[in-house]
Amino acid sequence: MPQAGLSGGSWEDSSVSPPSGKLVQENQPQPRHRQRLAQGGTGEISQEDELHLSLERDYLEHITAIGPRTTGSPENEILTVHYLLEQIKLIEVQSSSLHKISVDVQRPTGSFSIDFLGGFTSYYDNITNVVVKLEPRDGAQHAVLANCHFDSVANSPGASDDAVSCSVMLEVLRVLSTSSEALHHAVIFLFNGAEENVLQASHGFITQHPWASLIRAFINLEAAGVGGKELVFQTGPENPWLVQAYVSAAKHPFASVVAQEVFQSGIIPSDTDFRIYRDFGNIPGIDLAFIENGYIYHTKYDTADRILTDSIQRAGDNILAVLKYLATSDMLATSSKYRHGNMVFFDVFGLFVIAYPSRVGSIINYMVVMAVVLYLGKKFLQPKHKTANYTKDFFCGLGITLISWFTSLVTVLIIAVFISLIGQSLSWYNHFYVSVCLYGTAAVAKIIFIHTLAKRFYFVNASGQYLGEVFFDVSLFVHCGFLIALTYRGLCSAFISAVWVAFPLLTKLCVHKGFKQHGAQGKFIAFYLLGMFIPYLYALYLIWAVFEMFTPILGRSGSEIPPDVVLASILAGCTMILSSYFINFIYLAKSTKKTMLTLTLVCSVTFLLVCSGTFFPYSSNPASPKPKRVFLQHVTRTFHDLDGNIVKRDSGIWINGFDYTGMSHITSHIPEINDTIRAHCEESAPLCGFPWYLPVHFLIRKNWYLPAADVSPRDPAHFRLVSKERTPWDSVKLTFEATGPSHMSFYVRTHKGSTLSQWSLGNGTPVTSKGGDYFVFYSHGLQASAWQFWIEVQVLEEQPEGMVTVAIAAHYLSGEDKRSSQLDALRDKFPDWTFPSAWVCTYDLFVF
Repeated sequence: MPQAGLSGGSWEDSSVSPPSGKLVQENQPQPRHRQRLAQGGTGEISQEDELHLSLERDYLEHITAIGPRTTGSPENEILTVHYLLEQIKLIEVQSSSLHKISVDVQRPTGSFSIDFLGGFTSYYDNITNVVVKLEPRDGAQHAVLANCHFDSVANSPGASDDAVSCSVMLEVLRVLSTSSEALHHAVIFLFNGAEENVLQASHGFITQHPWASLIRAFINLEAAGVGGKELVFQTGPENPWLVQAYVSAAKHPFASVVAQEVFQSGIIPSDTDFRIYRDFGNIPGIDLAFIENGYIYHTKYDTADRILTDSIQRAGDNILAVLKYLATSDMLATSSKYRHGNMVFFDVFGLFVIAYPSRVGSIINYMVVMAVVLYLGKKFLQPKHKTANYTKDFFCGLGITLISWFTSLVTVLIIAVFISLIGQSLSWYNHFYVSVCLYGTAAVAKIIFIHTLAKRFYFVNASGQYLGEVFFDVSLFVHCGFLIALTYRGLCSAFISAVWVAFPLLTKLCVHKGFKQHGAQGKFIAFYLLGMFIPYLYALYLIWAVFEMFTPILGRSGSEIPPDVVLASILAGCTMILSSYFINFIYLAKSTKKTMLTLTLVCSVTFLLVCSGTFFPYSSNPASPKPKRVFLQHVTRTFHDLDGNIVKRDSGIWINGFDYTGMSHITSHIPEINDTIRAHCEESAPLCGFPWYLPVHFLIRKNWYLPAADVSPRDPAHFRLVSKERTPWDSVKLTFEATGPSHMSFYVRTHKGSTLSQWSLGNGTPVTSKGGDYFVFYSHGLQASAWQFWIEVQVLEEQPEGMVTVAIAAHYLSGEDKRSSQLDALRDKFPDWTFPSAWVCTYDLFVF
């Protein structure tokens, strides 16, 4: 264990005993691993570490024992808040005289618009934040923020998302407050109670809390999986000093600018409080998240016992160290001066992080490009009689390589589309090796096949050594092209292409005489493989992280994106990259027949097994569950006409499967859920007339509506038009009032000849979701007042059907109202390899 110290930060700083008044569970799970992951090796963890881990585990067990903690529920607003305040009070009693702790329970109300999930507006009322400020006894003018959220999605204990982060933050607060060394700046710990409500609590804090003005940087603790390493997947914006802080302080680094650029591209349908602090607070920060085992993220399996002690240890070491570094940094007070440019950053197998400014990266990249230009230029500028064949062969080789890649991609896509059409998608979800055996072998076989044909019918008289050199140069040229394109677009991930150009080129320059020396081919190959070891090993490390994150996401990416097509494309891309510098061995080999036959056999057998349904996508294995996610909403819908009369009323259980397989695997277990009850879109109603919880209708268009009895919540929602008035600028202002459960959704669709010009929500400018309708997400804590808001409609042309259609859905996510006998009966029929998340809701539509 490293020695204690403010500059580095470690768990050993506190030598106090655990709080005597702390509630400790007698049957608390013991740490699964007695070995501590540490820099430079492993060793028995110390008594101090045992203490810290025991306390964190205890915090985690207590929070998750409360159960699901949806915003507005007593579990979230009372029980969890009371527990947090109780622990903070005990920590305050122990704190050193050098520090001062202030605690505030904030209940903000506000509204904002966001372009997440196609764009929508959020409104919150009386939600809860527990805020703790730890500062030097004499106070501080600047602060660093640590953020976690204690709420969870409905029907999930939320251990990894995000109770474990809050547990770590409690212990970090205790360690810092009892430290014998004073901080230079304040550390604000925000335990926010409404992150799962689309980032509402962080917005309430950063835009309304008086301490928010002190904050110069933040660390956001999140989860996209259950345990494992916590990945730094966002930093900035700009402020490279923050990356340097992580590099200098983190004990167990795991960071990648590749993850940052992928996440910020919008490919992953997710977001974090990082966006709120960045966009509404104009504050730079670091975003960390657990990424392993995303199969059980947001499910009932996200329990405390599944989070390994090693994960807690690593997270605690890193967060404490980075917070200490920032809280004693001279740069924090003047952070705005260091807001210049982005950083290229990446860890090297979790051992250390390499980081440098993106402008330096661009210089390095173009220097590598120049080296390739000189290397290839020398060959092209040789005497004409020597270069004629080489130039021709080089460009033919380039064409053959691109054709092999293109046909490889087309081949795996054809297989993926066929697999999707016959209803066998996600066969690899529970058996990842299936995807490698199916798509990976097909991709490799097609590449080898194309080059074998070229070798046999085009490069008939050329030697293998010469062709090997030509195709090495071709691969170098292609990767150099990628390097130029990525650098030109300003992407920091271009460093990967730089690695794939620089190391092979250096290797080639060091051993290029190997071909010319008689009998030295074996030595050449050995040196060649050794030189390629670093780029290939690092590529495999990145590919592991990609599949670790993306494979579970493909099981919850909706019904419109064929996951096999996505995965096949990723595998084809990986195959192209990994095979690029080994194409030359095809031309060195005497025959590729056995390799081709083996790959074809593996692919064919796997294909037949997949088509026959041998590989079931899901698993209920308690040790490693991979459930199918299904939403069940028992809803009563009421449609009113322009005169307020009820024109349609129905009730049913609305069923949404969150992956591409729909209900194909469910029907055999629950025969009544089949295509005869497929939900049809109400064309005249916003978002097809269903009570969407979030505007994800464009991701999930296959859903089912099973007739059921009416629901009758004890606390029914009420929605009424308060006033309708004509404005001086010739528009119509409609004022509404709504009361109901903690979660409601409001939908608006303007009719032909009408436009929604402004409203009292967000920043006043209406934001449409995908499809052109308007979606407002509303939530409240306890004892919230009636929700009053107005919309203003500009009528350009009078229509007999009215000017606007509005609807409101009330979602009962907690308490007795969330259940119904029919809903419970249907949920109990679902097989154990599913995770059906169920609740009751009502839907009322009006025309004005």
